[in-house]
Amino acid sequence: MLIERSTIDAEDMTETSTTTPRLRSGTTGLALSVLVASLGTSAANVALPTIADELDGTFAQAQWVALAYLLAMTATSLTVGHLGDLIGRRRVLLLGIWIFTVAAVVSAIAPTLWMLIAARALQGIGAAVMMALPLARARDLVPPDRLGRAMGLLGTTAAVGTASGPALGGLLITVAGWPAIFAAMVPLGLLAAVLAGSAGAEARPAGAPRRGFDLPGMVLLTVAVALYALGVTAPGDQASWPTLPLLGGAVATAGLFVMRERRARHPLLPPVLLRNRSISRGAILSLVVGTVMMSTLVVGPFFLAGALHLPPAAIGAVMAAGPLASICTGVLAGRTVDRFGTHRMTSVGLSGMLLGALALALLPAWWGLPGYITGTVLLAPGYQLFLAANNTGVVNSTPAARRGAASGLLGLSRNLGLVTGASVLAALFAATSGSGEVASASPDALTVALRATFLVTAALLAGAVALSLLSSRTRSSDLATDTSETRRATTR
Repeated sequence: MLIERSTIDAEDMTETSTTTPRLRSGTTGLALSVLVASLGTSAANVALPTIADELDGTFAQAQWVALAYLLAMTATSLTVGHLGDLIGRRRVLLLGIWIFTVAAVVSAIAPTLWMLIAARALQGIGAAVMMALPLARARDLVPPDRLGRAMGLLGTTAAVGTASGPALGGLLITVAGWPAIFAAMVPLGLLAAVLAGSAGAEARPAGAPRRGFDLPGMVLLTVAVALYALGVTAPGDQASWPTLPLLGGAVATAGLFVMRERRARHPLLPPVLLRNRSISRGAILSLVVGTVMMSTLVVGPFFLAGALHLPPAAIGAVMAAGPLASICTGVLAGRTVDRFGTHRMTSVGLSGMLLGALALALLPAWWGLPGYITGTVLLAPGYQLFLAANNTGVVNSTPAARRGAASGLLGLSRNLGLVTGASVLAALFAATSGSGEVASASPDALTVALRATFLVTAALLAGAVALSLLSSRTRSSDLATDTSETRRATTR
């Protein structure tokens, strides 16, 4: 028994013995990777009207500059995580950063809209690596008792990228034009590559897959995710977008993927991961939370403009309140997770988000703008606590040889939640406003629509809290059973 335990510890401690300077620089590189990928998501959106004008495209065509990035990042999240387990997470992370950086150069010099779209799709693949693999690499680098702090740092930098992206993009457009947005990502990408690579070579954990790649599974998953994302994201004229056929194709292709994974010799998503309750629960909760958080980004501006009559600059400032609260609470959330544990803090974080969603549903009708800001500020700390606790719990529950796949699964579920929230909750907001066009709805109608939307998100979060509490009790029961069986065996 002692020999087995020693072997497990040796396999699990891949780089935790790294010297402190290397540990700090390596962790900083992971955080910078997440920051740059988040900037790639948010900074370019503000440039879409300018890009459409200067590259002779329609606004619907220019939307593909953002959509291609999101689609590529979502469709490849699981694949890049599996590749990290297969050929080395450090190696794949560095490759992803270089792909992202080279694509940023091509985006900055693209002479046509379609070349820019292609470069953004390539950049989205790099971003998938830079968002998923830092979770697994953090567990490689950081001791288990400090992992929550590392996850809190990654969550904070993601919030920084989301919050600062639109402002930075607007400033760069004003000073140097839209290519400067992509050019600014180049030195950041180079610095991330240097820092992320400074931690040294990673030890290969026992049980890591040495050969074999499920290419048919990768193709099926990529097609399924792309069809779903296209089906629920309608650029341009929504009436001409074949939503139902795309969603039907996504369901059918996902079914084929599941059948393939059950028979594959080297599955892209090993079924054993989904049978792990902590991993499957973490993926489900990540999907729900991603859906909820996207609602604040797509619904908020319409309410602030139409119901509260705020100018664009004021809308931007109000929308930054949530991310700023996330920045202030991210590292503290990680420390809290290290002290009180992942399961308890996951439930507490979700409960905090539930309180914030209820505040967003009720307070704006009573207090107006202060009520809306109060709701967003209440939502953010709960989100950061959930993020640190859920990510830490999933990574710690995953065998060292499969951490890349588990991190990719988290990235996939989060991105699917973002896509779903952007479409489904936006459609719910429009439907409950009682107007065919949200821009023409009355302030009272928009207030009713905001209440309905966030009551639905509150219901989703209530279900997530129930799932988290039930999983925690089941785990405690399993641990008690294991302990009693061990004691009986010892007595015999």
